[in-house]
Formats: sequence, structure tokens, C-alpha cells
Amino acid sequence: MPVESGSSAAARQAKQKRKSHSLSIRRTNSTEQDRSGLQRDMLEGQSSDNLESFMRLEDSKLPLSLRSNLLDLFSQIEREFENLYIENLELRREIETLNDRLAAEGQTFEGADLAKGALKTKASHSTSQLSQKLKTTYKASTSKIVSSFKATTSRAVCQLVREYVGHRDGIWDLSVTRTQPVVLGTASADHTAMLWSIETGKCLLKYTGHQGSVNSIKFHPTEQMALTASGDQTAHIWRYMVQLPTPQPVADISQQTPCEDDVDFSDKDEADGEVEGPNDCPSVRVATTTLRSHQGVVIAADWLVGGKQVVTASWDRAANLYDVETSELVHSLTGHDQELTHCCTHPTQRLVVTSSRDTTFRLWDFRDPSIHSVNVFQGHTDTVTSAVFTVGDNVVSGSDDRTVKVWDLKNMRSPIATIRTDSAVNRISVSVNQKIIALPHDNRQVRLFDMSGVRLARLPRSNRQGHRRMVCCSAWCEDNTSCNLFTCGFDRQAIGWNINIPALLQEK
Repeated sequence: MPVESGSSAAARQAKQKRKSHSLSIRRTNSTEQDRSGLQRDMLEGQSSDNLESFMRLEDSKLPLSLRSNLLDLFSQIEREFENLYIENLELRREIETLNDRLAAEGQTFEGADLAKGALKTKASHSTSQLSQKLKTTYKASTSKIVSSFKATTSRAVCQLVREYVGHRDGIWDLSVTRTQPVVLGTASADHTAMLWSIETGKCLLKYTGHQGSVNSIKFHPTEQMALTASGDQTAHIWRYMVQLPTPQPVADISQQTPCEDDVDFSDKDEADGEVEGPNDCPSVRVATTTLRSHQGVVIAADWLVGGKQVVTASWDRAANLYDVETSELVHSLTGHDQELTHCCTHPTQRLVVTSSRDTTFRLWDFRDPSIHSVNVFQGHTDTVTSAVFTVGDNVVSGSDDRTVKVWDLKNMRSPIATIRTDSAVNRISVSVNQKIIALPHDNRQVRLFDMSGVRLARLPRSNRQGHRRMVCCSAWCEDNTSCNLFTCGFDRQAIGWNINIPALLQEK
């Protein structure tokens, strides 16, 4: 007598169980239970014959022709799902083919000089890039998905032009003069501020009047004066006079680096020794004006429109408004619950925005001398690291919650755009003409977005170029033909970039 296999016995028991269950459904004469039982049997993959026999068992009042029509419709649905399943398998095979091709192209591009481990890393990096692109373009059309894998030669160019090296500690802030001669200013934790020739990278002047970290530097709109804020609880206004050196030939930028081609390197590649500062750089040691009303670190300062007043932001939770000519305190702007992190003034109106660790930023209006209104905005969930005005009617705020938000001054109830990133955002800047937002990150990256929140580019970090530590600040200078964007960080250097803005916007 043949022995019945375990699988056959299990199948027979399951079939008997389903049959008894169907008979019990008929005896209860419940339409709802009939319907649910039918759905369960269909999901278990019964054939059309089994389904027909099941329908014959139930006490149905439907005509035979209608029941046959239902069976035919269910069969069509099953075929449609089968076709979709086959298409899915074909797409998976195509993705695997593209994955292999992309990894192979990466190996060919690097050449035979790479070790096997490096090739494996490159292939892994290519695979992760492909996976990320598939995730972001899943809802797009098939043509867009295919185009994302094609190698494009018309990418926007973001070229590193010059490095400004000389500070002995991290650089917190930088700014570009608004008057001739146009120079770059940097504020460093080494207690100094420096002025640099943009074209040559040479230090032109060093300010040594502070006794603490210099946290901010801003230039007067019409005169050769600088405003610096420091950890020594003061803000200084000092005059400068510089003479630009003879320009040197600009480095060859014919080897254009696409913004997305990023080959990372370890922090240990950075030299452990301290960077020697320029020895032949002239110094300014005494401030023209010293502002002393704060009881804590002065973290930022800026000039109001016209240059007759300045505003400072401090860790004592207050922002102070001073008269430049008399050095007197005009207003103390209080209300923040925690330390301030930044302050910024409107380029054409008497408006001030202050940022704080209390997750808010405040808009102070001094346009009417008799009314000094203030508005509080709670759009972030962590420290607001900076909030800046644009030339139009917008405010852009960045935060440690890894978001950047664009606000309309006419309606500040909710942001008009939100940019979500993978790292905390530091002091941002917005270009005057094209309104491109430059985002410096804690993770050493610098990304560019437009005002609607669309990502335009990421500055390159290949061939040991780019920042090796946290990027603290960014500043645009669109009038300069060689360097129109500057960044600085805790790797003790500032970098001048050439951003091809027309190509950048054309790629959008």
C-alpha cells in the first residue's frame, strides 16, 4: 500500500477543511459571511473551476449567466495582475543591468591604478547612488528615470578657485566689502580678523584688537570701516586702508569639476601641525569705536541701512541697537528665551531679524520712529542658526533641525518653501540677483538651492579640494568675475568658488 506524502496529506486536509467551511457557510445562510469566504478562497489562489463549484454550493439567487459573467471578469483581473507581475520582473532585470553597467563605468573612469579595495568601494558608492536616484524618481515617468542614468556633459560647474590660508584657528564668519577696493574679510576663533586679496589670496591686513574669538565681520556700506563681534563681550568698529597687490595668473579652471562628483576623504589627511599665519601682513590694533553694553559673548553684528546705526546679538539673550557716531545704546531688543545666534539687517529698509537657540527668530521693525514692533516666528524645532533677508520681501531661516525655510514678509504665518537636508545648517547667504541660497553644513558639505526649494548643486569635494571640517558660513559676491561665492569653516581656511550661475539655473 503506497504511503501518502506529508504534503499531499496536508493539501487533502486543507481541502476538506475548506469544503466543510463552505458547507457551514451555506447552513448559516449569511450573505456577509458568504462574501468574506469567497474573498478568502480567491486570495488563496483557487482556480476558476473550484470557484464555480463553490458558487454552486451556496444558496445564490443570481442567474447562471450573471455568475458566469462574474467568473469571466475575475479571470480578466487575474490576467492583468499576471501581466503586471511579469513587467515588474522585467524592470528588476533592467535595474540590475543598469546597476552593473554603472559600476563598470566607474571602474573604467578611475583606470587601472586603483586597488581592488578602491574598486569595490567605487562600485558600492555607485550602487548607493543608483538606489538613491531610484527612490527620488520612483513617481516620475519612465523617461525621467532613464535620463537620470545618462552621463550628462552640461552639468553646472562649481569650481574651486582659491584658498585663503593663514588663520591659526577655525573661521566663524566672512564677508565681502561693498566699496572699492573689494576685499574678503574673515573672522576667526584665533582672536583676529583678516582682510584678503580675492585675486591673489594674499593677506592685506590683520585686526588684533579683540581679546576673544572674533565671531562676526561686516563692512560699512559706503566707507572703509569694518564691524566685528567678539567673545570678549564687545563689538568693535575699525577703519582699514589696503592696497591691492598685482594680480597673479588665475589657476587653470579648464578641468571643470561637476558639482555632484564627490570623492570624500578622511579627516586624518589634514596636517596635524598648525598653519603658520602671514608674517608680513600689516596690523591694526586699536578700534575706532568700542561697543560695551552686553553681558555675554557677542555672537554677531551688522550695519543698518545707511551705516549710522549697528545692531549686535549676544548670548545674554538680547540684541542691542547702537548709534555709531556717539557709541550710545539706542535700544535693547529683549524677548528671546535663550542665547542669540545671529542677527541680520535688511539691505534697503530699517528691519532687523534675530535668531536664537529658543527655536524662534524675531523680526524687529524700526521704519516708524514712534513704533518699534516685533514679530515672533516659530517655524523650527531646534536652534535657529541664522535668518537673512533677501533683496525682495523674503526671509530665509536655517536651523540645527536640518531644515531651511523661505518666508514671505507679507504673510509670515507659514513658510512658502521648506528645504530638508541631512545635516545641521549654519550661516546661510542668498545671492542678490539670482536668489540662490548657499547652505553650509556641519558635515562639511555646501549645497545650493533656489527659493522654491529645488536643489541646484553641491560644491565638489574631490581631489582633496573643499572643506575638511564643519563649514560655518557662506557669502555671495556676484560682482566678482573670478570668485562669486565664499565659504569658511573650522579647517582654518576660506575658499573662493566660481559658480556658473547661468548653467546652474539651466540645469534646474
